[in-house]
Amino acid sequence: MLDLQLISIGVPIRGKREAAMAYDRLSPQDASFLHIEDAVTHMHIGSVSIMEGPAPAYEAVRDMVAGKLPLVRRYRQVVRPVPLDLGRPVWADDPHFNLEYHVRHTALPQPGSEQELRNLVGRLMAQKLDRAKPLWEMWMVEGLCDDQWALISKVHHCMVDGVSGTDLLGLILDTSPDPVKEDPGEWMATPAPAGWELAAEAVVAMVTSPFEMARLARAQTRVPRRAAGQMVELISGLRDTVGTMRSMSSDTLNGPIGPHRRWVSTSLPVADVKTVRQTLGGTFNDVVLAAITKGFRDLLESRGESTEHPIRTLVPVSVRPRDATGRAVGDGTLANKVSAVFADLPVGIADPVERLRSVSAQMSGLKESKQALAAESLTHMTGFAPPILLSLAGRLGTKVSQRTVNTVTTNVPGPQIPLYAVGRRMIKIFPFVPLAVQLRVGVAIFSYDGVVSFGITGDYDGAPDIQVLADGIQAGMAELLSIDGSETIVDLRRSKRDPEMSKN
Repeated sequence: MLDLQLISIGVPIRGKREAAMAYDRLSPQDASFLHIEDAVTHMHIGSVSIMEGPAPAYEAVRDMVAGKLPLVRRYRQVVRPVPLDLGRPVWADDPHFNLEYHVRHTALPQPGSEQELRNLVGRLMAQKLDRAKPLWEMWMVEGLCDDQWALISKVHHCMVDGVSGTDLLGLILDTSPDPVKEDPGEWMATPAPAGWELAAEAVVAMVTSPFEMARLARAQTRVPRRAAGQMVELISGLRDTVGTMRSMSSDTLNGPIGPHRRWVSTSLPVADVKTVRQTLGGTFNDVVLAAITKGFRDLLESRGESTEHPIRTLVPVSVRPRDATGRAVGDGTLANKVSAVFADLPVGIADPVERLRSVSAQMSGLKESKQALAAESLTHMTGFAPPILLSLAGRLGTKVSQRTVNTVTTNVPGPQIPLYAVGRRMIKIFPFVPLAVQLRVGVAIFSYDGVVSFGITGDYDGAPDIQVLADGIQAGMAELLSIDGSETIVDLRRSKRDPEMSKN
């Protein structure tokens, strides 16, 4: 079992079992991911893990997951709505939980190449999770070439965000090929309250919430300086966020999407990214975004679309507390704690160094702005809204994004040590990001054991050519690696200090 201190959160969960409770209410943000979902917007995140062979027996994988279930309480719980939508849905134990429904077994058709695996991932990720059951699935996939096999994971976004999803990876997999077997013990579902009880509790909560907020307001006035400082930051962030709400032109990246998905993947050595960073400057994330920018430039040019205007991407940002090293610090929960900023990918810049310079200066400016703080504050404010209004707001939010955002780019740091499943080493892992209404392409980035992996999701009909984007990422990194940065690194560092240069 992997101690979470080795991943990204920093709070050990090994052996920790949550106290039995009848139910937990979803947070406003978690509930929003349920309300946003519809026939074409599937709000599950996922991953594709490539494992060394030979493939184990299905029963061994099933038993491995069974041994970890006591550590992941949500895996045996369902989402129960409150009657008449009087309150946010709740998590309650599933009295009919069946592990074999969630841990599934399949095989690829020959020759079992990357293309066959990508086709399977696209089909599986296009299927919504069953709301009547716990919102996760894991597929054991045999038949990969080179004597390999795969684990495909799907988890609804209302259960985890990208960082806590990394926690789940550490809970299910092991740091040793010979782990200590976990005894799942006996489990019995805790009876959930009746619907009328949930409704009554929700009514009481709605009545008492204003008084609770007044209490919090009084508490804030005890420290007026801190409260004033927070208000200044919030107003600044709101100004920056509102400034992003202008139309970005793209003839093909935005538009109606269907229920089907395409998925491709590519990867880069972490060492290559670090080499570019040391040679040309910028941060690790700057280099990765510059390579992605090249990919989008190639994609638009291949479609005959202008690259005159930048591509706006929504970048999810973890708002979990951070330790002295800058890593997110967990609290032992798997709930969503994520906000977002907006970045413009300068696809119109042909020169790779200038492209990296532009990305680096912009990301530095975003860190100094309060966009993420403002977005998080607005998310918390949805806790005041009745669920029906929350649902409408969620759908409105996706429709607003179609006019202001062209794509989504997620980046989650993963463990830099080998992980194992049933004694087999995980060679690579590729992420999956869902598509929202009107966003036809999304890019997810995940680093693991010396490799940066990219999972690119595309609408089946609206983005049939996303392999061009994957190839462009490789080409963008190759361009950066080929440059002697003895003079460029000075310019990059100066651009972060010089506001006028940052505007270029």
